[in-house]
Amino acid sequence: MLTIKKDFFLIFATYFEKTMKEFSKEVYLKWYEEMTMWRRFEDKCRSLYLKQKIRGFLHLYNGQEAIPAGFTHAMDLTKDSMITAYRCHIHPMAMGVDPKRIMAELCGKATGTSKGMGGSMHIFSKEHRFYGGHGIVGGQIPLGAGIAFADKYFDRKAVNICFMGDGAVRQGSLHETFNMAMNWKLPVVFVCENNGYAMGTSVKRTANHEDIYKLGLGYEMPCLPIDAMDPEKVAEAAYEAIERARRGDGPTFIEARTYRYRGHSMSDAEPYRTKEEVAQYKLEDPIEIVKSRLLENNWATEQELEAIDEKSREFVEECIEFMESSPYPDASQVYDFIYSQPDYPFIDKLEN
Repeated sequence: MLTIKKDFFLIFATYFEKTMKEFSKEVYLKWYEEMTMWRRFEDKCRSLYLKQKIRGFLHLYNGQEAIPAGFTHAMDLTKDSMITAYRCHIHPMAMGVDPKRIMAELCGKATGTSKGMGGSMHIFSKEHRFYGGHGIVGGQIPLGAGIAFADKYFDRKAVNICFMGDGAVRQGSLHETFNMAMNWKLPVVFVCENNGYAMGTSVKRTANHEDIYKLGLGYEMPCLPIDAMDPEKVAEAAYEAIERARRGDGPTFIEARTYRYRGHSMSDAEPYRTKEEVAQYKLEDPIEIVKSRLLENNWATEQELEAIDEKSREFVEECIEFMESSPYPDASQVYDFIYSQPDYPFIDKLEN
């Protein structure tokens, strides 16, 4: 079970208390509506995959919904950006991308976010500053720092949120990126979504230590672990890290300790954990945490929450209807979006 010492957070808790947006009734109702829709969206994707309407790989986000909910609460969505790995359906929704277009992309339809050419692992939206969706493990880490470099160079006062999984922190590019980001004080927040098993190997079997956040200590980068099953705790830590970056003080490394209820992908038989373990973590379901606070504070009744649940179900069905009615890309599209430069240097040498 998740046990986070408050001491790790207190050293970061001096700035956001004055300016952090209130965790109001409206915020919790928004979280509940979004998170229940996200969960149903992913469950429906699983069904579509089994029906072979979604092909290739499919990585579901069930159990981790508190992370994008908390981060987008703390972000300035008019200018901040986000980049992540291949478990990437929910992050763009949190950034404002139309879930219908994401569903279409998953099924290879022309109305998708990448016109049906990216699929599950390559959701992208320049409009909403969501820069992927990357299938290469750890490939997004230096790219996130690159986006932050551009933000600093052009003085946009924007911050990039760079997500990665616990498996990706073993990549050498993380260390190169951390070193450069600290040296140049880049406005980026690095976030490890530690769901415990990477593809199927527990954290304790892949390193001499289990506290992933401590990787930031070697670069004197502010770093901390958070209970990422609670969107409020996520938002608090995210806000301080984001504002620190926006002030020009450089990056922060957050280890978001979470848990995925589904396997790594649809081909994962999950031999590395027991059903009892999964059931135990479901007692900390982030959706249930939000629901219980709504009820405890008399911000909603059971009937009102049931109405939200029904609204989520109906919307996901609308996403499927949109996808089903959308065309597949024309075969000629395979030649679109390709860079071509007739006078590219050295071409003549290659040809001769």
